[in-house]
Amino acid sequence: MPRHGSFCAPSAAEPVTSEVVLRHATEEDLSAIAEVFLAARAASFPAMPPSIHPPGEVHAFYGALDLVSGERETWVAEDARGIVAFVELKGDWLDDLYVLPEAQGEGIGSALLDLAKSLRPDGFSLWVFESNTPARAFYAAHGLVERELTDGSGNEEKAPDIRMEWPGRSGVGGLP
Repeated sequence: MPRHGSFCAPSAAEPVTSEVVLRHATEEDLSAIAEVFLAARAASFPAMPPSIHPPGEVHAFYGALDLVSGERETWVAEDARGIVAFVELKGDWLDDLYVLPEAQGEGIGSALLDLAKSLRPDGFSLWVFESNTPARAFYAAHGLVERELTDGSGNEEKAPDIRMEWPGRSGVGGLP
């Protein structure tokens, strides 16, 4: 799947507001996570290139996530509508952060990014497509800095991308 889209983890569900809860994903959430990915990717075109994976492959990928080994940490944001967003961390990478189009602008993405920062206080990196200026602005507004520009040859979509980093406690700046 795409490389886009990273202290002690809280043990209980954490409310974002009185209506949104952040919690560890469960196996029962995996289909909804795939749907969030599909909807968010479709709505982000043309800022992001379309996913090269058909829905069945996306569902198979997310349906096979190992939520037990600890290799990946997957959290969801849930409200009365169901799962509206998710974030996935793997080591010091934020692999995915997606919010349903109808839930964007409600602070849910910011809450998930803040959660990632609390889970990775020493920092993390993520990839964002160069053309995805809304995501780049979102991450920059939340303190992430651009570290590396590529021609896209290393990603599945073959689209230019940028490695962004939240420097964590080090606070070291971005590209000169």
